[in-house]
Amino acid sequence: MRWLVGWSSIAASFGTVGAVGHHGEGRTVHPVGSQLLWGDPDPLWAVGDWRPDEIRVVTVATPEGAPTTRLAVLGCCGATDEQLRVGLLAARGGALRHLTAWPGSYTAVVQIGRRITVAGDLAGARPVFHAPWANGTAYATAALPLADLIEAQLDIGHLAALLACPETPEALGDGTPYAGVKRIPPGHALILREGSREITGYEAVASLAVAAPQADPVSAVEGVRDALVEAVRARLTAPRHAPETLPPDPGPVPGMGPAERRAARGAPVPGIGADLSGGSASATLALLASGLPGLPGTVLGHGTGAGERLLAVTFNDLSAPGREDEMERARAIAANPRLHHVVVAAGEEALPYASLESGPLTDEPAPSLVVAERHRRRLSAGSADHFVGHGARQVLDAHPARLADLLMDRRRRHLLRPVAALARAEGPSTHSLFVPLAVYRAARRLARTSYRTGLETAASLLPDANRDAPDLDTPADASLASLAWSRPGPAARWLTGEALAEVSVRLQEAALRPAFVQRPGEARARAALARHAADQRILEQAAEIRSQRLHAPYLDNQVVRAARALPESLRVQPGARAAILRRVLAGAGIHDLPPGWGTPSQATSTAAGRIGLRTALPELIALFDAPLLADAGLVEARVVRKALRAASEGEPLPLDGLAELASTELWLRRLVTRRGTCWTGTAAPRQRAVAGGVVPARRTLQP
Repeated sequence: MRWLVGWSSIAASFGTVGAVGHHGEGRTVHPVGSQLLWGDPDPLWAVGDWRPDEIRVVTVATPEGAPTTRLAVLGCCGATDEQLRVGLLAARGGALRHLTAWPGSYTAVVQIGRRITVAGDLAGARPVFHAPWANGTAYATAALPLADLIEAQLDIGHLAALLACPETPEALGDGTPYAGVKRIPPGHALILREGSREITGYEAVASLAVAAPQADPVSAVEGVRDALVEAVRARLTAPRHAPETLPPDPGPVPGMGPAERRAARGAPVPGIGADLSGGSASATLALLASGLPGLPGTVLGHGTGAGERLLAVTFNDLSAPGREDEMERARAIAANPRLHHVVVAAGEEALPYASLESGPLTDEPAPSLVVAERHRRRLSAGSADHFVGHGARQVLDAHPARLADLLMDRRRRHLLRPVAALARAEGPSTHSLFVPLAVYRAARRLARTSYRTGLETAASLLPDANRDAPDLDTPADASLASLAWSRPGPAARWLTGEALAEVSVRLQEAALRPAFVQRPGEARARAALARHAADQRILEQAAEIRSQRLHAPYLDNQVVRAARALPESLRVQPGARAAILRRVLAGAGIHDLPPGWGTPSQATSTAAGRIGLRTALPELIALFDAPLLADAGLVEARVVRKALRAASEGEPLPLDGLAELASTELWLRRLVTRRGTCWTGTAAPRQRAVAGGVVPARRTLQP
């Protein structure tokens, strides 16, 4: 786990590096295992196993007595030193957007005198947190260190909102699972001036009164292509790193080759690699990374390096049938001579819910905790720098609520193809005949519903979510449920009435507050992307392989911006993501794709989740025998155990909701039994955040 942390306080100096005063007393405190980037009066540290090239500090020469002007960029950034200096000068004049326009995935921190600016990303994969502390404000890219610093307790109300409405920012607010630790929204920056804080957006604000001019589809797709190519190029041109020294190879093992023995020891393969699932997102990255033209030092300007082949990893789940076509597409793509194909076969040991007793404590809870072992087995066969296709669906696809945006712009004819596709997905039945009319009515209703009315309606319906929860069996049902300003999450049906009532109050209060209102489709799409990016961040922590870096270019700022420029009429069409990525590859000179490329494969992951739940049912029942969630008043243990048994027997219950409950309970148990703290020094906190104990009803976990 890697993070940065710093603070801004009122006092001008404390005399020692990293010193922090409490009521004028100079007492030192610093994070464990930290690297100081700059010192007092507003220090900044990098904590964790950062690579040397992942930390860049640029300082602009200033006249004697002028304020210090410097920029720290942490992560993978494709900007040159000169571009960083230009961005620093632009940020000094207030143009913060320049700090987020470079290729790659990174966090930028600017210090201009006593003013500190920390820019978050657009997707939410690199969030920024802050908390009041020592007559000032501390900030970090992880919430747990700040919770340790201020000795925070759990915010049970936020956990309830996270389970009840995970894709509703109005319910979550700016909170975190730790009381007192706040998160800045995606697309915003945190500005600190001698302890005082300000949160400001750096993206242009679109008008609701006038429809934005529609971009040309051809130029918009070219923009996505250029952004993806630059995102991949930023990773390929970065310095290569060999994995750290591990225990020696024990020698030949029957049935295991060198790659399998290396994976068993927990070491990634040196070089560049990528997922190759057979889907369009991962295949696009693998093909771009293996054949990107024009890279310096490569044979004829092609390939990832001179004589180097890209390692393409395909995960083959032997316990969940139905992936034969996907495996065939992966093999056809891997026939490229610039790819070295590795198939990771796994059975029941890699199903969802496997090895729940092991795993690290993550920054926050997320549904990906129950599939961490599944991903870790795939990634252990990957490379030191590994591309993953996560986020492509949320970035490129159109959220169903965007149909309402089309109606607001009077583009009704563009609804024909998506509505017809939903009707075909229903199959030949009487119900499918009414799907087009039902979807059109729901989209029109959402287009005519104001933001305040939509939230108030959602708040009034939420307390009954545990009694009137619909079964979303078909794509049409899911799309109809998504055509609203807010809807309950899949785990809401198992929450207690008290927890749902508290979240309902949050929605009612949010409806009364003045807020910038986007179009409903755009707002819902951004919320879904933020939710997925947060889950991706936690997955990287839960399935972390030492010396390995996961790269998700679809979540980069420049890729997200380019995708937002795509016309809505293009995004809502069936198969839009595959068509866009096909054009991206064609623009990069890659035309030969296997038949069926871009076919969705969501059904296989659902089947694997049901098999995994059935296999791990005894462990899950034991997990909810006396759950901490029940002690907090969020669920009733008996109800959850009944739902787990029913789902394992094939009852059509939302498996995503059960995964969220299991992940949150698992995270709580790891949190209350943790050892150690993130801080050391003479003024270090005396207790860590949520330092064990039992959960009283509803409010906080007491140590």
